[in-house]
Amino acid sequence: MMHVQDKAIVRALVPLAWADGTLHDREIEMIDALLDAYGADTEERAEVKAYASEQRSLDDIDLQSLSAEDRRVVLQHAVLLAHVDGDFSEEEQALLRSMATQLRIPDDESKALITSATERANRLQSLLR
Repeated sequence: MMHVQDKAIVRALVPLAWADGTLHDREIEMIDALLDAYGADTEERAEVKAYASEQRSLDDIDLQSLSAEDRRVVLQHAVLLAHVDGDFSEEEQALLRSMATQLRIPDDESKALITSATERANRLQSLLR
């Protein structure tokens, strides 16, 4: 069974997964992997999958369920998700910056988090694809 904040973290990634208007198989696989990592049961998995089946916006992120630390985790996971389809598009980069603002992460800190997560994603490219 997932903690409320873990479910909120995974759900917060859905808007980025839809950034280009399509939920790609690799993005679904990453969401599935996070559900596994957070110990989602069958019901929770179905709930998140149903939520992810519709295009979402940054306004759909449940900030009330995310601590300051959770918000930073969301941003770091979002960077990895943006790289998973092999195309770190301008739209995804812009959405990450908007996401950081929506998550109330200060600009300097969000830039550092995005940079370090991008470097990590580049090192893990063979695993992400």
